[in-house]
Amino acid sequence: MNSYAAVDLGASSGRVMVGRVGAHSLELTEAHRFPNRPVRTPEGLRWDILSLYAGVLDGLRAAGVLTGGRLDSVGIDSWAVDYGLLDADGALLGNPVHYRDARTEGVAEKVWATVPVDELYSSTGLQYAPFNTLYQLAAARDSAQLAHAERLLLVPDLLSYWLTGEQGTELTNASTTQLIDPRTRDWAYDIASRLGIDLGLFASLRQPGDPAGVLRDEVVEETGLRGPVPVTAVGSHDTASAVAAVPAVEERFAYICTGTWSLAGLELDAPVLSEASRAANFTNELGLDGTVRYLRNIMGLWLLQECVRAWGEPELGELLRGAARVPALRSVVDAGDSAFLAPGRMPERIADACRGSGQPVPESRAEITRCILDSLALAHRRAVCDAQELAGRGVDVVHIVGGGTRNALLCQLTADACGLPVVAGPTEAAALGNVLVQARAHGLVGDLAGMRGLLARTQPSTRYEPQGGTARWRAAEARLAAR
Repeated sequence: MNSYAAVDLGASSGRVMVGRVGAHSLELTEAHRFPNRPVRTPEGLRWDILSLYAGVLDGLRAAGVLTGGRLDSVGIDSWAVDYGLLDADGALLGNPVHYRDARTEGVAEKVWATVPVDELYSSTGLQYAPFNTLYQLAAARDSAQLAHAERLLLVPDLLSYWLTGEQGTELTNASTTQLIDPRTRDWAYDIASRLGIDLGLFASLRQPGDPAGVLRDEVVEETGLRGPVPVTAVGSHDTASAVAAVPAVEERFAYICTGTWSLAGLELDAPVLSEASRAANFTNELGLDGTVRYLRNIMGLWLLQECVRAWGEPELGELLRGAARVPALRSVVDAGDSAFLAPGRMPERIADACRGSGQPVPESRAEITRCILDSLALAHRRAVCDAQELAGRGVDVVHIVGGGTRNALLCQLTADACGLPVVAGPTEAAALGNVLVQARAHGLVGDLAGMRGLLARTQPSTRYEPQGGTARWRAAEARLAAR
């Protein structure tokens, strides 16, 4: 069995996992987990990228302990859209800006004055999100950092550069910048030119599975690994890796990647660029092997995470047990509403949204938790139903992967809302997809279907059957639409 290190960075934590892959086996072990704590500076909200890099090095050292110092490859995935700027010497120009920073407020309207929103969608296929890299670059247009920048590297590519000294731009993550044409799977040159964005800032595009260099001698020495250790480009957008790890053995499936965000949709062979798709706020991001991740971004468990933080970190299991005793669908909010994007005061903001829509106001922690879970399940239903209609493709089963698979109540509510069976698992989908792309690059697994077959045979999952019919969910959907 070969050993691969998957560096998997989420919005609230990072982890380094060791995957051991054989022809008929797949094992995943956590080597190291570390927090990802953004920092609010006088300039705004920033990622503590140096702390993350230190966590990666610590994780590789721990991975070496598990494998006797031998790794066959390293791969890195992270959240999307954010980037670091390098000067002519390759030095980082300040900490990367957090996508929840307020600098992009009002920027989209200025962009649309040059490239109308419908044209922007038909050219790039990306749903509107105020933090897309395109809007971040428009917001930074007159900044000193951008003026002095010679290179822009998305977060996983920046960390890969520090590990290897080699630069590249991995395609699945590049597709979240709103600067890629999903039909050609290359840069949207006309869009960038009209908006004054210099595509020369980006390093050359890499495909998942491409070599991305070898660990620098200093990194090998610091981590105690036995070199040389290659680095392999994976689906460096964590959602791309997670979707690759959906253990689907059937073709008619939808997926929901759950965590801080919920990404719900279909895997397609071609983008859907219609006006109806744009109006429904669906995005066309690129996946493995020429696939398109056709999905909608939903605020996700961020809503509950922020409430838990505001409540002083109570025990999650007790919150969920209390929520299960609260009557269903008493109050729901729009889990995709940008009003919930910023951190802070989440319980009050959820209560205000219910009050403003004339619904009962959740007061206890259990009631607020139930409101969040019902709202997420309802948003999952809407995304799965809308994706089928817009893409002209039916669904027989919904696969949930990621951290939300641990939340049995959310999984059951999603099955109930969608009126479809839900298969939940694996939890560490992004890390597994990361590992399998590395293993495939070394000839250990076959195509995407082969990867998924191995996952289905080796990784545990739980099946939830829908209960109670969908009439009450349709009524809640109508109630929310009428507010």
